[in-house]
Amino acid sequence: MRTFSKTLGLIALVATVSAGVSLGIYSYKENQHKSSANESTFSGQVPGKQVWFTDAAAANPDFSAAAEKSVHGVVHIKSTVVQQTRYRSQDPFFEFFFGQREFEAPSPRTQEGIGSGVIISNDGYIITNNHVIDNAEKIEVTLNDKRAFDAKLIGADPYTDIALLKIDADNLPIIPFGDSDKLRIGEWVLAIGNPFNLTSTVTAGIVSAKARSIGIGKKLGIESFIQTDAAVNPGNSGGALVNTTGELVGINTAIATMTGNYEGYSFAVPISIASKVVSDLKQFGTVQRALMGVNIRDINADFAKEKNLDVLEGVYIESVSERSSAMEAGIEAGDVITEINGIKVKSANELQEQINRYRPGDKIVVKGFRGKTAKTFNLTLKNRQGTTEITKEKGLEILGAAFKELTPELKKQLGISYGVQVAGLTDGKFQTAGIRKGFIITKINNQPVKSQADVETMTGKILASDEQALFITGVYPNGKTGFYAIDLSE
Repeated sequence: MRTFSKTLGLIALVATVSAGVSLGIYSYKENQHKSSANESTFSGQVPGKQVWFTDAAAANPDFSAAAEKSVHGVVHIKSTVVQQTRYRSQDPFFEFFFGQREFEAPSPRTQEGIGSGVIISNDGYIITNNHVIDNAEKIEVTLNDKRAFDAKLIGADPYTDIALLKIDADNLPIIPFGDSDKLRIGEWVLAIGNPFNLTSTVTAGIVSAKARSIGIGKKLGIESFIQTDAAVNPGNSGGALVNTTGELVGINTAIATMTGNYEGYSFAVPISIASKVVSDLKQFGTVQRALMGVNIRDINADFAKEKNLDVLEGVYIESVSERSSAMEAGIEAGDVITEINGIKVKSANELQEQINRYRPGDKIVVKGFRGKTAKTFNLTLKNRQGTTEITKEKGLEILGAAFKELTPELKKQLGISYGVQVAGLTDGKFQTAGIRKGFIITKINNQPVKSQADVETMTGKILASDEQALFITGVYPNGKTGFYAIDLSE
C-alpha cells in the first residue's frame, strides 16, 4: 500500500497488496409539529426555526434499501504485477574488463493486489482507481454473484487516480451516477467495497468536507476529494461511495492514517470528475485536459490584507501564461475568480474541479473581481499544447511515433513473446533519442510493453510523476538490442 506524508498522519491509497428508496432517516416539521400521546420527540434548536426529529428515525437510520440497490454493482478486483528485479555485478574481475553492469534476476517476483470497482454499464465497463491496476500483467474481476472474468484495461489517468476496465459480459447490474455537486456537509453516504478481501462490505458515514486537498496529487493533478467518516480500509480502493438513494457520488480512494488502516478519515474522487475521465478514456483513449493557463492560490485573511482584497472567498490569480485562454479573455494577475459557469468557486481546489469537467475547445464564462470592480470573462479553453484541438494520444504525440503489433513470425524470429514495433516517426522525443523505425519496444522503465496502449499509459504515468524519464529497452529486427533514455521534463 502506497503512503504519503501528511501532517495529520499518512494518506494511504486503499488497495491491498500482498505477496501472494426514500429512507426517511429524519422526519421534521417546522413550527407546526403537534406530538401525539404515544409519540416521543426531540426538539433541536435552530436559529429562526423549530426542528423536530422522531426518536426512532434519528436513532435507527435504515440504509438497507440503498445498500441492496448498490452492492451488486460493486466488484472485487485482483491484479497481478510481475516485477523483474535487477542487480549489479559483484565480480571485480568482470567489472575490470566490462565495467559495472546491471543484470535481471532469473526469476521475476509476482505480487497480487486487491481492490474494488464499480460497474457503470450493462455491457461490462467498470471504473476503479488507477493505483489498483497500476502495472498489472493480469486483472481479474469477480462479480457479487461470484462469476469471474479477465478484464481489459481501456485506459488510466494517474492525475485523478481513475481507470476504466472492460469485461466480456452482458445484463450486468449497475450503479447509476448521482450528482456529487449536490452533496451537503453532514449528509449520509455509504462506502461499498472489499476491505481486507472481505467482499460486499458496506459502511456508513457522513460527508465531512468537500473539495479537500490531501497532498497526493500528481503534477497537474486534480485534488478535490469528498471527505467522509465512512470506514474505508485496504481493499476499498475503487469502490463505490453512494448516497442514500443508492446513486454513485464518488470513488473511494484514500484514507488518512498513522497505521495503514482506517482511523476516521476517508477520501473519494467526486463522480463529477470521475465520469468525465472515464468518458474521455472510452471515447479518446486519453483524458482531454482543458486549461485556463493561470497560476492560482487560495485567499485567507492575511493574504487579503496584504493584497488589499475586498473578498475572502474566491481564487487569486498570481500569474497568467502567454497565449493562454485566460490571457486572450483579458484575465490579469491580481484578479479574483469567484464563479465558473454559474458555479461559485471558493478555493483553488474547487476551481480545478470545475475546469476539469471541460475539454479543449469548450467555452466557459468566468466571473470575479479586479479590485472593487466586478468582471466577466468569456474563455475558450485550450490543451497543454496551447490549442483547442482534441488529441487522441497525447503521450504518443510527445514521443512522435506510431506503432504496430508484432507478427507471430517476427516474435519467433527474435525469440520474444511480446513487444510493440515503431511503425513511423515524426519530430518528437523518439527521433531525438535516436530510435529508428522498426525498433521493437519490449520494456519501458523495466515494465513489459505489449501494445501501443501500454506505451501511451506508461508515458502518461511518467508525465504525471516526478521522474520525467523513460528508459526504453528493445531490439531491432536484425537482432541488435537497444537501450534509450528519454527526458520528458521539457
